[in-house]
Amino acid sequence: MVDEVRIQGLGVIDEAVLDLSPGFNVVTGETGAGKTMVVTSLGLMFGGRADPQRVRPGADRAVVEGRIVVDPGGRAVERVEEAGGELDDGALIVTRSISAEGRSRAHLGGRSVPVSLLITLAEDLVAVHGQSDQQRLLQQGRQRAALDRYAGGELTKPLRAYTRSYQRHRKVTELLEELTTKARERAQEAELLRFGLEEVEKVDPKPGEDVELAAEEDRLGHADALRGAADTAHDALLGDASAAFEAANVVSLLGQARTALDQVRDHDPELGALADRLAEAGYLVSDAATDLAAYAESIDADPARLAVVQSRRAEVTALARKHGGTVEQVLEWARTSAARFTELEGDDDRIETLRAEHAELTERLAAEAAELTTVRERAAERFSAAVTDELTALAMPHASVVVAVTPTGEYGPHGADEVEVRLAPHPGAKPLPLHKGASGGELSRVMLAIEVVFAGSDPVPTFVFDEVDAGVGGKAAVEIGRRLARLARNAQVIVVTHLPQVAAFADQHLLVEKASDGSVTRSGVTALDREGRVRELSRMLAGLEDSELGRAHAEELLDLAARER
Repeated sequence: MVDEVRIQGLGVIDEAVLDLSPGFNVVTGETGAGKTMVVTSLGLMFGGRADPQRVRPGADRAVVEGRIVVDPGGRAVERVEEAGGELDDGALIVTRSISAEGRSRAHLGGRSVPVSLLITLAEDLVAVHGQSDQQRLLQQGRQRAALDRYAGGELTKPLRAYTRSYQRHRKVTELLEELTTKARERAQEAELLRFGLEEVEKVDPKPGEDVELAAEEDRLGHADALRGAADTAHDALLGDASAAFEAANVVSLLGQARTALDQVRDHDPELGALADRLAEAGYLVSDAATDLAAYAESIDADPARLAVVQSRRAEVTALARKHGGTVEQVLEWARTSAARFTELEGDDDRIETLRAEHAELTERLAAEAAELTTVRERAAERFSAAVTDELTALAMPHASVVVAVTPTGEYGPHGADEVEVRLAPHPGAKPLPLHKGASGGELSRVMLAIEVVFAGSDPVPTFVFDEVDAGVGGKAAVEIGRRLARLARNAQVIVVTHLPQVAAFADQHLLVEKASDGSVTRSGVTALDREGRVRELSRMLAGLEDSELGRAHAEELLDLAARER
């Protein structure tokens, strides 16, 4: 139940507080005073669209804060706790703000939450029915959704099964169309992959082979230079001095230096250490000279091998350029392409499998759609009878509502049925679609009857009606007020109305007033006492607050409503 709503900077409302009662709350006021902003504020509180044009001119933002009494063990509380929110003395605080630039913020139980959570929460807490909902309900798609909602749990399981089958059927159909209509493109793709894979198989590159071939080609191409450099270095370190150098080689010079130091090392330990280091250097140079001799011996200028390496490298390089630049990338392409080629090669078998599945799914869809039709037809009978009974209570005792369920044979996301609500205004009249068979006043009463039937099957604690009594007057208006009062015995009802006959039945009467200072209009909300209600009802009846006849009629209406409540 909505206990309190605070509104700031919304439309013509500068600042207002709505203290709501558990029963029947009615909101009235002159045209343009901002009655609709009350419903708008409730809509925003439960995730409605954030329209920056609703922000009051001159205000930075519009803010709506509501205090909602909730069932401690209900699903709504579970969702609040999952979001990290907390209750405030058994009540839930919901805040929604809209900046003049269009930014929207939502808070639930003291925590910032996405607006989508408010929308989900509304399913358990409130049902808002307004004039825009009436217009939407004239659409066949909305009427089908309304019937499904009324059918409730009886439809849930078969509809869920049908939805699964429909989604799989649609996916299989798309796959079949792709495989059959694009057969030529897929065959061309397979041929290109086959050619590429055969080329890779023929070359048969090994991981890292491109790097190894480049190194070997470089070595074979400079074999003479490499051997010459190794021979020269060897001779300098350990060669025949008379043949290569005028001076002795490095090893001989190091030996001479060490011998000179060894002769006097006993006289100074430091000099002995230097002699040892020279001996070590001699061993290292001698080893290097030996390795140089072995390297020079291994180098062989082999033109035939060089030609083989160059040819192989050209093959590998050409292949690598086609598939990324390296042998590793070639091998990766071959791996993924082989998988894709296998997939394409199996298209014929896959098509046959999908066709068999498609046929099975089509049969299953037909059976499940027929089951949906049966469930909807049963719900339609109950729904038609319930709405017709409500019309009797709304001063249309001779009217009847028929909900027609027509299988079309075309499968859609919700089955294969067209659902249409039709009205017969009197016995013997042919039931016609609502937009053809009902006047403005009759349409309002039919819609209200439908909403009341929904209210009986919709387990939410609060119902909001925004001028669903438009186009109605006289006795019918009294019946509407009486019916809303009955509904309020089991749930909180909030109604925005312009009819005094409806307002008289309220447990609490809220008046939206506006005052003008010449340039700025400010609206506020006032809870009326008995005298205030008489004055407001008199204004609604006669257009004058102090009309004696209007006051007398207002008193009569209030007394009638009090006796029936």
